[in-house]
Amino acid sequence: MALNNPYQAYKNNTVTTASPGELTLMLYNGCLKFIHQAKKAIEDHNIESKNTNIQKAQNIVSELMVTLNMDVEVSKNMMSLYDYMNRRLIEANLKNDLAILHEVEELVIEFRDTWKQVIQLNRKQQYGQGGQI
Repeated sequence: MALNNPYQAYKNNTVTTASPGELTLMLYNGCLKFIHQAKKAIEDHNIESKNTNIQKAQNIVSELMVTLNMDVEVSKNMMSLYDYMNRRLIEANLKNDLAILHEVEELVIEFRDTWKQVIQLNRKQQYGQGGQI
């Protein structure tokens, strides 16, 4: 119940008021969270948790794929990379492979950090050099 849980109410409000760019950033951060939890689950030999968290990361990658504007050339390259990440997550799940999870994690970190820079540049262009509203 969001009414009785201020944290949940805040979280819901954050998502509903976020810009599309901020939502994409949230997806990247969520994917990283689930990859991290899957890595810990492998280390703890918790196969159920590993499977659940890798599937959550895959769902986020699938969502990122759906949101691509395929009229833009860079989206075609991103689609290939997202597809690769998704296949690697499947492989990591089947093999309990920490190295594969680390590889995907590094890709997501790179995408997230680049996306942060894009958001910051857009804010500077939109609101002036300070980037403030």
